Amino acid sequence: MAEKVEQTVTVDGQYQPNVVTFQKGDQATLTFKRVSESGCLDTVQSHDFGFQSKLPLNEEISFTIPTDQTGKFEFACGMNMVKGKVIVQ
Repeated sequence: MAEKVEQTVTVDGQYQPNVVTFQKGDQATLTFKRVSESGCLDTVQSHDFGFQSKLPLNEEISFTIPTDQTGKFEFACGMNMVKGKVIVQ
């Protein structure tokens, strides 16, 4: 049975942590919480996972991450300048 795993990324001028890891087959949730008003980090997007969302200040926004394939997948700010990575192993 798949394990439910949630990873939270704090958005504070950068992504903390900027690399999160899930195991293949996990029921994975990636949550972002923006705690500062720094630049383009008010939006998060991932072409690899097909999401884009505004990040309201001090609110959590969550995405279900598919873990059926192993690999390295990116997420980034709205301007694609600040980046993070999801590793499925």
